[in-house]
Amino acid sequence: MHVDMDAFFASVEQVKNPALRGQPVIVCGLGPRGVVSAASYEARRFGVHSAMPTSIARRRCPHGVFMKPTGSYGDISREIMAIFRGYTPHVQPLSVDEAFLDVSGARRLIGTPGHIAREIRARIRTDHRLTCTVGIASTPFLAKLASEHAKPDGLGIVPRETELRFLHPLPLTTIWGVGQKTSAKLERLGLRTVGDIAAMAPERLRSAVGRAAADHLHALAHNHDGRAVSTERVEKSISSEHTFDYDAETEREWGPILLDLSRKVAARARRAGYSGRGVTVKIRFGDFTTLTRSRMRTVATDVGKDIHTTALGIARDNVTRPVRLIGVRLDHLGSSAHLGRQVLLGEPEHGWRDIERTMDAVVGKWGKGTITAASRITPEPPSSTTRSDVDE
Repeated sequence: MHVDMDAFFASVEQVKNPALRGQPVIVCGLGPRGVVSAASYEARRFGVHSAMPTSIARRRCPHGVFMKPTGSYGDISREIMAIFRGYTPHVQPLSVDEAFLDVSGARRLIGTPGHIAREIRARIRTDHRLTCTVGIASTPFLAKLASEHAKPDGLGIVPRETELRFLHPLPLTTIWGVGQKTSAKLERLGLRTVGDIAAMAPERLRSAVGRAAADHLHALAHNHDGRAVSTERVEKSISSEHTFDYDAETEREWGPILLDLSRKVAARARRAGYSGRGVTVKIRFGDFTTLTRSRMRTVATDVGKDIHTTALGIARDNVTRPVRLIGVRLDHLGSSAHLGRQVLLGEPEHGWRDIERTMDAVVGKWGKGTITAASRITPEPPSSTTRSDVDE
């Protein structure tokens, strides 16, 4: 079963503010280089979709309601995932708004997959006033396709005996991993649909795209998807990046952002129970030239101050001209359960990790923006009255 929330971010905003119901809501970065994160179905009618530059979305839907993402999506996502786990322990989140569920073991206790899907959709609608689309099939690959074809607010069930009749008429790009380049190669062979791939001799397919790609295509074209729903999600890295509205020319401009990103990455690592030794900085200049530079720390950390110290050294060595985008990544991850160590002679018993964990608790209770670095605060010039008082 593949469950996908409908226009999740935009729908959450419409629930929070009923006046937005029926309006073209576009959740995006509001700056000149912003990107659309989600668009309501009202906005999609005007050709607005996720990953589109905000500037294009404004041209296509000038009367839309454009708004920045808020911090409530994660909490609602966790509650929705908890609904899923009430039906099966085999839940694999793919993002905050979609997941695979293996419900084969729940049929005897709860009912058919269709019955379970209807209950889940009703629970989400009742508890959160949101809609979702569910696809059901014998493999994750086909279940996701079934949900895509049933959107929005639908239920798509592909019985086993009709799976290939459903799959084979679909276009080549339906298969995971088939992008423009691979699609062009396949089309030169006269292939247009998934069924065409299924009918082609594997040897000829391998000569066109290579053995590994050909075996992957041939398997999925016959709905052979060996992956199981995995409840274990192994994080390889944790990252965050920021695109500037205008190229940042000096460290005074990009430096505070680098600190924010380091703290954001550290907070996510702590929530997930990870620490990491590798710190990578991604830098994109105004001409779109992009470089990534990494350094290994001697010990793992989940502390923003430590990550920032390493990241700042990397950035200072490599920022040579105005910066369009900067990012921070923590990798070589491991469990943070072993971060405890003997305090050195003369070292404070409590350090930055305690401070940042306290900051996590405050932000968790009061929301983002409650605490910020002093370097991010621009002091207001003193008034003439204040200057007079000081002089006196």
